[in-house]
Amino acid sequence: MLNVVERELELKLVLSPERSIPVPARLVYRADDPYAVHIAFHIGSDSPVNWTFARELLVEGVFRPCGHGDVRIWPTKIDDRNVIFVALTSPDGNALLEVPSAAVAAWVERTLRVVPPGTESERLGIDDALAELLAPLPADDLWLSDPWPSDESPSQDGEV
Repeated sequence: MLNVVERELELKLVLSPERSIPVPARLVYRADDPYAVHIAFHIGSDSPVNWTFARELLVEGVFRPCGHGDVRIWPTKIDDRNVIFVALTSPDGNALLEVPSAAVAAWVERTLRVVPPGTESERLGIDDALAELLAPLPADDLWLSDPWPSDESPSQDGEV
């Protein structure tokens, strides 16, 4: 069974300390891709802008600053509101997003109930696929036998 945890919410794209614009977004977590979270930003274009990064970053970012490079996340307070900042960097530009902390924390909690931390690899089926790949087949016996006689075989006149 495919388990999907989705949440529509409105983020704020921070343009300056005094100015931000609302950005509708969809958070998506799929149990068949257990290490990742997906965010689709609906910015008024024909297709959304999609980002994918480690679920662990978002889990940790609810409580403390984390990440480096392309994705950085940290919790803070603004005007007595708990928010999470998500800084995204790409070759096309940078974005600083303000995300409602309670909504993200509740969504993250739902993902952790679907796939508890430490059980992600079980969802991928890597062990089963590897065992199937490495399992011997009946035809393997043909490949493992030597098709040519040994050089040490006795000669026809009985000499060794």
